[in-house]
Amino acid sequence: MRQIAQRLETLGIVLPEAPDPLGNFLPYLLDGRHLHISGQIALDPAGDVITGKLGQALTVADGVFAARQCAIGLLARARAALDGDLGRIEALVKLGGFVNATADFTQHPRVINGASDLMVDVLGPVRGAHARFATGTPGLPANAAVEIEAVFRVRG
Repeated sequence: MRQIAQRLETLGIVLPEAPDPLGNFLPYLLDGRHLHISGQIALDPAGDVITGKLGQALTVADGVFAARQCAIGLLARARAALDGDLGRIEALVKLGGFVNATADFTQHPRVINGASDLMVDVLGPVRGAHARFATGTPGLPANAAVEIEAVFRVRG
C-alpha cells in the first residue's frame, strides 16, 4: 500500500470518497481473488459530472482528462472495497472504456489511454499492465463524457 500511496502523492492525486451508485447494482463485487468495479463515470475534482460528447463539444484532450478522472474513481472504489488497503492489488486485469461520442469520432483508444496511463503510473508497469477495450456510444448516464469499469486481481 505504501508504494501506491507514494505514487498517488507524487502525482498529486487525492482519492475521493467512493460515491453511491446511480442505480440498483453493486458498486463492486469481490469474487474470490477478482475485484470487479462497476462503471465509474467521469467526475471533476469538485465531484461534478464531466459531461458532453467527444467529436462535438469535447476535444480528445478533454476526453483523456475525463478518462483519467474515471481511473481515479476506480481506485477510490477499490480502496473502499479493500478496506483502505490498495496494497492488496496484485494486478489490474482489465479496463473497459465507453466514450460518449459522435458517430464519426474515431479516437476512442486515445481517450481511454487517459485511464490506462494513470493506472500504470499509480500501480507500476507490472501491476498496472492490463487488457482493455475502448468503444464509442451515443450516450452515457448523466451525459457523462466517459465511463470505465475494471477488474483487479487481489490478495486474499
